[in-house]
Amino acid sequence: MRWLQEPLLHFLVIGLALFAGYSILNPAPETKSESNRIVITPDDFSQLAVTWLAQGRAAPTPEQMLNLVELKVREEVLSREAMALGLDKDDTIIKRRLAQKMEFLAEGKSIDFDPSADTLKAWFKDNSQRFVLPPRVSFRHLYFSPDARGEQAEEAAKRALEQLAGKPGDWEGAATLSDPFMEQEYYGDRSMEDITKLFGLKFAQQVADTRPGAWQGPIESGYGWHLVFINSSVAAKVPSFEEVEPDIRSEWIEDQKIETKRKIYETMRARYQVVLPEDSKK
Repeated sequence: MRWLQEPLLHFLVIGLALFAGYSILNPAPETKSESNRIVITPDDFSQLAVTWLAQGRAAPTPEQMLNLVELKVREEVLSREAMALGLDKDDTIIKRRLAQKMEFLAEGKSIDFDPSADTLKAWFKDNSQRFVLPPRVSFRHLYFSPDARGEQAEEAAKRALEQLAGKPGDWEGAATLSDPFMEQEYYGDRSMEDITKLFGLKFAQQVADTRPGAWQGPIESGYGWHLVFINSSVAAKVPSFEEVEPDIRSEWIEDQKIETKRKIYETMRARYQVVLPEDSKK
């Protein structure tokens, strides 16, 4: 049967056999108090198995299993000895970790991770601006290089614009008027963020204000000067609920987490009195 070949099953069988054998051969001394006992449970073996196999390893040998158990015992011994010495007191890292655990536990008990469609639609109605799709533009450009033309690059672009009057964006003679560009000559369906990354904010802003259907410019970028033909422009819009439902669900859950943490903290905070130094009150 296939399940008999599972590495996790092999791991658990080895672990439980060692667990039973170790308990028989090494009974806990009667003089040890409960506080000095370190109990390794079957659940501990399961956790060791999951961690070991999650790293893409084959099932461990009995010797490797004993080493894993000893590492866990070592961690427990050192952590208990550290706490006995008070090393956990006033430790910022430990406090931060405990605070994170507390938030995680509180959050998990209070959040509905499966909201109804009606709940999401009502929330989306009040928060639709968070999902606005940015404007997008498709454009072609001609490049005029300051490296090749020096200070005359802008003037060359202006003269080329006169020759392009009334010409379509895909006019074959357009390329002969400009200089080679290291990237693309045509950019389809790009957001303002994309264009900003490629050409700079000033260029992107001017492209956004350029009307479609005609060569226009010159527009300056970090590369030099450009003439631009806007093929199409789509304004920013709020998508329909169906278009972004998975994103809405994720955002709704995240909002619930934030609100739950806030409420739980306020309840806890109300149980404490904070005393500040006198100097801080002045």
